This record gives sequence, C-alpha cells and structure tokens, in this order.
Amino acid sequence: MRDAPSVAVGFSRWRAVFVIAFAVLCVVKIMLAASLSPFGDEAFYWQESRRLAWGYSDLPPLTALLIRLGESVAGHGVFGMRWPFLLIGSGLPWLVRAVAREAFDERTGWQAGLLCLVLPLAGSLGVLALPDVPLTVAIMAALLGLMRALDRDYWRDWLLLGLSLGVCWLTHYRAAMPMLAGLLFCLMTPRGRALWRRPGLWLALTVAALGLVPLVISNWQQHAAGLAFQLVERNPWQFHADALVQPLEQAVACTPLLYLLLLWAAWVSWRRRDEGRPWDLIAIVSGCFIVVYFVLGLFADDVRFRAHWPLPGYLPLLAALPVLLRERQPWRQAWLTAAFVLAAVGLIGGLTYLGLAASDHGARVLAGVKAFPARFVGWRESGDMARELLAAHPRVLVADNFMLAAEIDFQLGGRVPVYVLDSPLNIKHGRAPQLAWWELDETALRRRHAGEAVLLAVDEKALRVHERADWLRGLCSRIVQPAPLTRLDLFEGRRRIAFYAGTVPSSLPAVATSSDACVIWQSAAANGQ
Repeated sequence: MRDAPSVAVGFSRWRAVFVIAFAVLCVVKIMLAASLSPFGDEAFYWQESRRLAWGYSDLPPLTALLIRLGESVAGHGVFGMRWPFLLIGSGLPWLVRAVAREAFDERTGWQAGLLCLVLPLAGSLGVLALPDVPLTVAIMAALLGLMRALDRDYWRDWLLLGLSLGVCWLTHYRAAMPMLAGLLFCLMTPRGRALWRRPGLWLALTVAALGLVPLVISNWQQHAAGLAFQLVERNPWQFHADALVQPLEQAVACTPLLYLLLLWAAWVSWRRRDEGRPWDLIAIVSGCFIVVYFVLGLFADDVRFRAHWPLPGYLPLLAALPVLLRERQPWRQAWLTAAFVLAAVGLIGGLTYLGLAASDHGARVLAGVKAFPARFVGWRESGDMARELLAAHPRVLVADNFMLAAEIDFQLGGRVPVYVLDSPLNIKHGRAPQLAWWELDETALRRRHAGEAVLLAVDEKALRVHERADWLRGLCSRIVQPAPLTRLDLFEGRRRIAFYAGTVPSSLPAVATSSDACVIWQSAAANGQ
C-alpha cells in the first residue's frame, strides 16, 4: 500500500508527457496536411474517390471512400482529402498505449504510447491520405481485440477483432499478413490452439470475411486485375541480392538505435514465448511481420518504396520495451534514452523535410539534395498552366503518365477529363487496367477524339533515367505533329514539365517508332534532359 502513491504519480507524469507530445505533434501534422501538395499516389486515390466502386486495380475501396467523405465535409483541397486520415492516424499511439496497458500496466501503456509518437514511421502517420493509415490502425485494433478476447472471451472483443480484420481487407491486399500472424499464433502456441474451440473466434472470422466481399466483386468485374498486379505483375519472384540491405533501410526508417532495441525486444519476446501471456502473442505477431516481410522482400517487389511494410510488427514491441528495459542496469537506461532522443530527432527531421516540401521556398532549399521531393512539387504550376492554355484554346487534355494526369486533375478540381498515354509508369504502379476501365487510357482517347486538337503535358523526368529517352523519342508517334507551347523548368530543373499542341491520331503505327527527330525529345534534350 505504501508504494501506491508513487506508482500513481509515476504514471500520471508519463501520461502528462504523452498528452503534451501528442498535442504538439497533432498541430504540426495538421499544418503539414493543410499545406503539403498531394503525392502522386494520393492524387490518384482522389481520382478513385470521384468514381466510387467496389474496388480498383491497385486497392480495395476504403481509401477512396475516406477521401470522398473528407471532401464531402471539408470541400475540395488537400486538407479536405486528408483530414479523415489525420483523425485515424491520431488514434495509433492511443491503441499502442491500450495494448501495452492490457499486456502489462498503466505506466507501461503511457511509455509505449510515447515511444510510438517518436517512431518516425508511426509518428508521421496520417499526414498523407494513404491506405497504410487505416491499415496500420486496424491491425493494432485487431491485436487489442485478440488480446482482450484471450483474457475475457467477451463477444464485444471478438467483434472488435473481426471488424478490425474486415477493415484491413477493405484497405489493402496486405491484410493477408495479420491473418497469417493470427494463424501462426493459433498453430504455434498453447493459448492459440485453444482458440479453435471458442465460438468467438469463428464469429470474428465470419465478420472479417465480409471485408473480402468488395475485393471479390471488384476482381470479378476487372478480370482479377488487382490480384494480378499484387501477386504477379509487381513482383519478379526471383532472388535479388540487393534486397539484403533491407535491415539498413529499416534502421534508417526507425532510426538505428531504436531499431536495434526493437530487434532485441523481438528476440527476447520469442525466447519468453513459452511463458504465455503476453509474450507469446507479441513474439508471434511481431516476428511474423518482421521476418516474413524480409523474406518476401528478397523475392518480391524491388522497385517500390516498402520500408513501411513491417511497421505493424514494431508496434507491439513498443509495448514490451519499457518492461524489458525496466531493470536498473545503466547501459539499458542509457541506450533507451539515446534511442528515444535519436528517434525524436529523426521524426523532427522527417517532418521538417515535409515542411520544406510544402512551400516553394523550402523546395528551392532542397533543390540541391539528392532526395528532392519531386512528387510533392510542381503540381500547382502544371495545373495552373494547363488551365491557362485550355482557356486560350480549348483542347482535349492529355498527360504522358498517370501521376501527372492525377496531379493536374486534382488542381483543376475534376472539371475536365484528363486522358493518359500508355506510359510504362502506369503498368509499374498497376494503374493501367483502372485507366482502361475508366476509359481514360490511350485507346479510349483515340476512339473518342481521333482527329481532334490535343494539349499534351509531358513530365520529362517521370521515368527512370534509362527509360526516359525511348519514351520521349516515341511520343511523336502517339501525337500527330506536336508543337511546343511552353515549358516549366522548376527548382533548378529538378522538375521539368512541357506542354505541346497536336492532334489525336486515329491509330498508332503498327510498329512503335522512336526517333531523335521527335520535337518532344529534342526539346527535352536541349533543356538539360
């Protein structure tokens, strides 16, 4: 009884620190979300939100639904698009806190929540309207539901588990990973094997299966385009040694000291899994995300950003870290303090980077940096220029890739259709089937507007360096007699967008042509391409 006041004072202090840090971070994220230009993928998700469907060639429907909700409430714009994701993302540290409190105690809950705030991948979640926001939050809600159901076997906890997994399926195909983690837990641990006899588990799985309905319908409608992209087209399914650097990527994403602590916590949790609650659940869930994604990364997608994939595996470890480091060993306390400070610096650095990208002056400051935020800049200028040129001479508006088309479409507020040429970028990101479904691809352009005047926008740096020349040389066979109108050389040439007038051909040459005489290629080369 004598220790009760000190314990209460201890967790109240942690609670105060957490609430203050949470409030400050929320203010910063709101400012960024209201000013940062849409990322290319965000703009495409916005296009999907204007054409609600059971699903799309890249994603299930929830991301588009949330964007549609956001703009229905707050109007068209970056904040209108993002506020639902800000709200959902702000719930993540509270869920981590709830998981840690459920697994251990109140003080550990506030400490884990604070660690979640400074983990860069988690602390910045919600600034952008991306599917990882609802996916990550739903995975943690599912973990909380399962943890409570294991202890109490209440129907509401099983419903929380089922609804959360259903939301995962409505958000992304990566919902398969929490399902795999749950299956491994039910097969590898005594507590998990006992669940097969509980009706609540089957209720949760039935509810979760409802989230698959839109996926099934959309893939049936689009001839399995989503499954084909996620399972086949985006993955080489052969070993590539360059993926062995994944731990280094994760160390940068998490900050090195905290990453090492998380791996250590995963190892200790695995060794203690035979002790049962809560180590068995933490070990299996975290290990599944971290190890399986690493192994998949050796054979799967090697060209897209994927450092965020294992994030749900780190979050349960944040709950375990305060307990594992509670022993009064100086090196452990010093390591945790240094890791916390470095993670906070990493988070501040990442938010500062986004803050600079949100303004023209800041983008110019970053112009000399290798990691220039090209996908966050130039969209206003390109949209304004397209609007000005269309006002002077109405034409069919065409972009040379889906990202530029989505950015211009967002800036124009969807008032005119933006067609897209069949760029390799569309295939790489799984958007080609969706553009065809919307009848905004090159085939639909020729069928609907053959012989009509066209305004073509070309992002000269959209493709990788070794792909650019052939694509730019071949554009003259896709547009009849292109004539230069104007160009935007932005931020010391880090973003180059050119506009051309021309005519829509009735058909493409039987054999693709690529010529140095193409005016589009000559203009790009003359201006530093």
